[in-house]
Amino acid sequence: MTERLWFITGAGRGLGRAFTEVALEQGDRVVATVRRDGVLDDLVKKHGDRLLPRRLDVAVRGEVERVVDEVVATVGTPDVVVNNAGYGLVGAIEELSEEEIRAQFDVNLFGAVWVTQAVLPHLRARGSGKIVQVSSVGAVGHLPLFGAYNATKWALEGLSAALAEEVAPLGIGVHLLQLGGFATDWAGASMQFTTADPAYDGTRTSILGMSGYPTKEMVEAAGAEPSTEESPRVAAEALLALLDDPNPPLRKIIGTGAHDMVRMALEGRRDDYLRDPAFVWPS
Repeated sequence: MTERLWFITGAGRGLGRAFTEVALEQGDRVVATVRRDGVLDDLVKKHGDRLLPRRLDVAVRGEVERVVDEVVATVGTPDVVVNNAGYGLVGAIEELSEEEIRAQFDVNLFGAVWVTQAVLPHLRARGSGKIVQVSSVGAVGHLPLFGAYNATKWALEGLSAALAEEVAPLGIGVHLLQLGGFATDWAGASMQFTTADPAYDGTRTSILGMSGYPTKEMVEAAGAEPSTEESPRVAAEALLALLDDPNPPLRKIIGTGAHDMVRMALEGRRDDYLRDPAFVWPS
């Protein structure tokens, strides 16, 4: 197999690190963007100059453009671009501040947009490449208290579906990973919680099992417990299979229970549409 060059955002931990590890094990090279220096030192020691960490805050467009241009000039044009950087925000819509909502969109949506826009001229010039958007089953359905997160992923889905048709004639593929739950710190240290309004105590109790939001200590304690969810490596290996598929789909559902979650979300939407007697669900 020809060596590929990957560009992976949010590679310091969780899914991003797993994507990085499997790519390196395949013999590929990886430019891995991180927020903190040193978090990939163990992998650099193991894989040498096939792993090239770069500091990057994907929410800052100018920084994204600078890093991408530097990578193309000094390392090469990526074959696979994985927009993985993101985090979860928990809060009822009324509770969320403007700053919290904008920050969620800046990373989860606009971060992927800035990276995509920065790499596209280089992929077009070569006439090939794959852009992989790390999405979620929450982009198909929704969950109370996760409305802002759901909104970023729904937006990413719509944008990426249009992008896929725009760039297919140029030799570029776009793919969405609709992921279920994996054993990462997405629901731990990476999760952010807003300030609780007592009006939503009942909703929190039904979703989170407590009337308020967990404290930092509670989140850290929960993160120390062994996870019952799948290893991120499962998602990484599924991504490798997708990239090797000669006719890959736009959307790939990955994770235990993820297919059922998507099915239930689509069934719920179908049933809601069918309340309109003029609407006929396609057979």
